[in-house]
Amino acid sequence: MPLPLIVLLSSLAGLSLLIWIYLLVFRGGFWRCAQRPDGAIREPAVWPAVAVIVPARNEAAVIGESLPTLLAQDYPGPFSVILVDDHSSDGTAEAALRAADGENERLSLLQAPDLPAGWTGKLWALEQGLRAAPEDCRYLWFSDADIAQGPGGLRWLVSKAETEARDLVSLMVALRCEAFWERLLIPPFIYFFQKLYPFAWVNDPKRRDAAAAGGCILVRRDALQAVGGLNAIRGALIDDCSLAASIKAGRRPASGGIWLGLATEARSIRPYQGLSAIWTMVARTAYTQLRYNPLLLAGTLLGMALTYLAPPLLLLSAPWHHSAPTTLMAGLAWLLMALSLLPTLRLYRQPPWLAPLLPLAAAFYSAMTCDSAWRHWRGVGGHWKGRTHAATAPQDQSPVTSSGR
Repeated sequence: MPLPLIVLLSSLAGLSLLIWIYLLVFRGGFWRCAQRPDGAIREPAVWPAVAVIVPARNEAAVIGESLPTLLAQDYPGPFSVILVDDHSSDGTAEAALRAADGENERLSLLQAPDLPAGWTGKLWALEQGLRAAPEDCRYLWFSDADIAQGPGGLRWLVSKAETEARDLVSLMVALRCEAFWERLLIPPFIYFFQKLYPFAWVNDPKRRDAAAAGGCILVRRDALQAVGGLNAIRGALIDDCSLAASIKAGRRPASGGIWLGLATEARSIRPYQGLSAIWTMVARTAYTQLRYNPLLLAGTLLGMALTYLAPPLLLLSAPWHHSAPTTLMAGLAWLLMALSLLPTLRLYRQPPWLAPLLPLAAAFYSAMTCDSAWRHWRGVGGHWKGRTHAATAPQDQSPVTSSGR
């Protein structure tokens, strides 16, 4: 093999190895999965009132399982549950009333008005719940209709917010991970999210990094009002991270900022049947993450290739290039990559042999990101449950990095 080509391959392997050393040492320890509820409940002086707001659009299949977990919260203070039916056509409201059974006095059922221009459907539904929330509630708990919350979830969230003066506390709920494609792609999805938003940095009030997970967000009502309410992010497709960025940027000097962790009890009950369901979930907002910028798209794909694909390709092609330094550095980079995924696999109770397959998952997520851009260019980006929302990049206030979401 010509010497210049050997030098090029060795340089690629060396660069990839340096990237992995940086990610593991200097990227906030994202891969450790260390930010989790510790289980300890520190009693605040008073348990404040909370309004639980659940936006639901065509969720009849799951609302019967998720809603009772909200109504049965072991919370010492007053709380109410507001379910906002967002023009469902599958009997979501009726299923919710059946699920509530004897808890109807705690449950309020609203029908969302027609969606106005400039709003996304979920944020408009949340806005209706916010308007209907009791005036004395200090906190709002946004919980998706497909999330089954643990019985002590609200107690822990409020305790965290009250005792640490947090304006927003959010948990990345456990996603279902049973079928083949879920096992291959869901742990890397959580891994990439943590790399994109290192939770330790998000939770540091001195840093600008901000993120939240939309399935479980507790926010102080006055903190939300101080930044203009949901109206300030009304068109954001990545509404959870946009909300977190807005809250953290507008925090008071005495505030502890925001906190994001990995849930141990709250879980998603929505199955991802096959590759297409996960693909649609990611492709809906991946290009939004890149602010609809073709240059950022190209840079992201190049970064994904160099970080995740180059090491296994260079190692497996060793019989062709016969470069010992290239083989050694590529193998070490792949090893570090696989080791870094192990904590996430343990969190999801998945076998360690999936760790070396992270490059394959990265290739799928890169393809999903390309498809997201293609959908945007065709005018069908942001399509979800029968709606297609226009691009509103300025309101999606999330940083860009070389991982897909």
